[in-house]
Amino acid sequence: MLRENALRAWETCACDCSKVPSQEGTSEVKRNRRRPRLKVTTGGRGVVNHAGARLVADVADATGLTGALSVAMAPTKQRRRGHDRGEVLVDLAVMIADGGDAISDLVVLRDQPGLFGDVASNPTAWRTLEAVDGDALARIKAARAQARAAAWKAGADPGFYVIDIDATLIDAHSEKEQAAPTYKHGFGFHPLLAYLDATGEALAGLLRPGNAGSGTAADHVAVLDDALAQLPVGPDAVEVIARADSAGLSHEFLDACRERRVRFVVGHRLTAEVASVLVGVPERAWRPALSADGTDERDHAEVTEITGLVDLAGWPDGTRMIARREDPHPGAQLTFTDVDGHRFQLLVTDLAENDIAYLEALYRGRGRAERHICDAKTLGLANLPSASFAINQAWLQVSLIAQDLLAHTRLLALHGDLAHAEPKRLRYCLLHTAAQIVRTSRQRWLRLSNDWPWATQLVAAFDRLSHLPLRS
Repeated sequence: MLRENALRAWETCACDCSKVPSQEGTSEVKRNRRRPRLKVTTGGRGVVNHAGARLVADVADATGLTGALSVAMAPTKQRRRGHDRGEVLVDLAVMIADGGDAISDLVVLRDQPGLFGDVASNPTAWRTLEAVDGDALARIKAARAQARAAAWKAGADPGFYVIDIDATLIDAHSEKEQAAPTYKHGFGFHPLLAYLDATGEALAGLLRPGNAGSGTAADHVAVLDDALAQLPVGPDAVEVIARADSAGLSHEFLDACRERRVRFVVGHRLTAEVASVLVGVPERAWRPALSADGTDERDHAEVTEITGLVDLAGWPDGTRMIARREDPHPGAQLTFTDVDGHRFQLLVTDLAENDIAYLEALYRGRGRAERHICDAKTLGLANLPSASFAINQAWLQVSLIAQDLLAHTRLLALHGDLAHAEPKRLRYCLLHTAAQIVRTSRQRWLRLSNDWPWATQLVAAFDRLSHLPLRS
């Protein structure tokens, strides 16, 4: 009975629909004329994809990175024939910058020899990463520092040196050497990274098991030393600032900063003792906080210095403590650390700057490091390729190289909004651009489509790079 009623209802609906008068043009709307009609065939000559990725490869060559890595990797290869392992590392880094996240993605470069030359096979790439032992790793870091010095000499030197040190979690979906449970109930790795705030350059990275402590002082010191070795300038000549969240707050790390003449700006946990001090600070002692870029006052947020109200005797001489309070945003759930209806944050620093609002804004600028880490996870960091810890450690270095190449591309070759673009936008606008290779009797031309909105910017970037005072 139910089935008969359902059929009857369907027939009634069908009859009603058939009585709806047809409207002129309805069939044309359904055919959708939005896309032009195309007939697909082969026969295109010299057409290449990812033409803009060649710019990243040229940056590696122009800054001397390719040559320096060739020298660094030469001792790992006993036979002269075959692929140069330094060039293989550069090709892997270019592939990662272009969006690849696995060694097999090297095929994107290999299938276009007219654009990228002779690119190694996947097994050769694996062997290259496998050859990166401790000595080779040290030479790779030295090669990166050498290329950075060339890039800075050509105009990439920011003149302001804040080193951000922060950790992140990488999930492992299979049994990998030294993968371990993480504090967020995941499983994988817990690398510690260092970035130069002003340029986004990836200075250093230390691959660690997932259960490595967030506040391990020895790891922070090791990453700081690697980051300092990457800078073409030293803290003896210029002011260098180490910045970290409360995970970096340890006597060992701050003492190491002092020994290296590095200033520090580090977060501090809100303890019950400090909270009791903060609620007793008079209103007149609070002053408006600044926005993260320091350009404007921040509503409903104030700062004050409480150095004289707390015991800082155990910290390096000149250590100061600055507090920030703000009203929780509407609907926010208050926690036990929110005192007197305010949310508090603390930092310690040995900078002598009188403007405490500036110092507090300087500390909050560490949020940019979190953005760099997010970008890093689109640049090879999210997918460690091997079960071998040593190979994954080498892959981390290649990821750092890829991040540096994009940073130097932005700093040296790009102007306007693309000079600040994230990897995803750079790939869409520039790196994945199609082009045509045209050969004449004496030259080879890479011709971009006149219709591509960013063709002019890409041509200008190649031209700008060719005229920089860089060695090739």
